[in-house]
Amino acid sequence: MPAEAMSSILMILLMVAIFYFLLIRPESKKKKEAAAMRNSLKVGDQITTIGGIVGTICAIKEETIVMETGADRVRIEFTKWAISSKGTQSNQDAPATQEKESKSK
Repeated sequence: MPAEAMSSILMILLMVAIFYFLLIRPESKKKKEAAAMRNSLKVGDQITTIGGIVGTICAIKEETIVMETGADRVRIEFTKWAISSKGTQSNQDAPATQEKESKSK
């Protein structure tokens, strides 16, 4: 009986270790990288929000960023956590878009 209990405990510990290395650790690493990116932003950087709005930073406050979009110079204030990436994101649907363009020609 003690051998069976010991093997059950080892299996549970093994599953916890697998969850940690496959799920928890990579997620926390991504969060740290995103926080570092958001803290390194400066005025003049081009950013993309989680909603897909692209613009240039014109002011940085403690918890928010003021962003200017397009030639019409509209200014929008976002919280820092709403910044998805520095620079513009590439179109993830590029192959599908190219197929549609080639079919229409």
